[in-house]
Amino acid sequence: MKFIDEAKIEVVAGKGGNGASSFRREKFVPRGGPDGGDGGKGGSVFAVADENINTLIEYRFVKCYQAKHGEKGHGADKYGKGADDIELRMPIGTLITDLDTEEIIADLTYHGQKVCLAKGGKGGLGNIHFKSSTNRAPRQCTPGEAGEERRLKLELKVLADVGLLGMPNAGKSTLIRAVSAARPKVADYPFTTLHPNLGVVRIDENRSFVMADIPGLIEGAADGAGLGHRFLKHLSRTGLLLHVVDIAPFDETVDPVAEAFAIVEELKKYDEALYEKPRWLVLNKVDMLPDEQKEEKIRQFLEAFNWHDSKPNDEFEFDIVTPRVFQISALGREGTEELVYAIDRYLEVKKQQLVEEQEQLDKNDVVVMNETNLDIFQSE
Repeated sequence: MKFIDEAKIEVVAGKGGNGASSFRREKFVPRGGPDGGDGGKGGSVFAVADENINTLIEYRFVKCYQAKHGEKGHGADKYGKGADDIELRMPIGTLITDLDTEEIIADLTYHGQKVCLAKGGKGGLGNIHFKSSTNRAPRQCTPGEAGEERRLKLELKVLADVGLLGMPNAGKSTLIRAVSAARPKVADYPFTTLHPNLGVVRIDENRSFVMADIPGLIEGAADGAGLGHRFLKHLSRTGLLLHVVDIAPFDETVDPVAEAFAIVEELKKYDEALYEKPRWLVLNKVDMLPDEQKEEKIRQFLEAFNWHDSKPNDEFEFDIVTPRVFQISALGREGTEELVYAIDRYLEVKKQQLVEEQEQLDKNDVVVMNETNLDIFQSE
């Protein structure tokens, strides 16, 4: 299935049914009075996050989604039937924006999340609501309200713990094949990957994380060059970036240092927050370097790239702040196990930090609330 990560649609909620103006007229029932019922509500349009969907392709073919109108009210105190709601199922990670106001309406982040995109109109009131001691035979009723209409932009940002970035043919697809069950296309020409691929990296039965393979970037990607500019946004949701560098390019005129700097500049140009994300350096294809030149080549690259690695010896003193560097051969799976376990440890420590920060925030909220209550008590 073709990967579609953007779409524009229009949603129209249903109009509420009109209220009825009616009077009870039966034999032997004098002065029956008003009995006009209310109109039914119009149908609303909802977005529902579904973990079984991974593309927005459906919304490329159908552009308008319109709910039905509510039924009008009837006599004999009969209310109109409300229209059914419409549920649009979308992949997790979909960002929904109003095209006219540029307001973010919803960010679908978990399975089953349900958000109203357009609310159906209320049904009109029948004349039974206007009866009073001074108005025994009201003839007024109200029309149903119009439903909301919106033009929306749907933007899918893949949800992954780790994102791979780098130049075309740096070995990103080979790496994700080596450490997960994902099987992206791999070939010896640039831009083999045309859409993001997700792979689940399983450590054991209870531990795993999701890795995203993003199409390769080139210089000028943030301004629209190449393919990667369309997918830079997918990296914004990842917790850790792996900058994959081809340390031994076949073309001797290619400078790995210049290519690495070009990627960093594109990140910074596209989004400062993305540039500030934790980023590790992964030197791929080290098996292609001669053994007697390997250490010197890597040292020269790190110095030229101004990369300072601090890899602790004790895994229990794991430093998640300092950038790290790994030497791997994705094709031969050399060094990939060490990389996977380091990522797992990083995500575990990061998760624990977030839990502790949330607990501290909750604790502070309780203290503030108690101080507020004390002030109120003393004032009384």
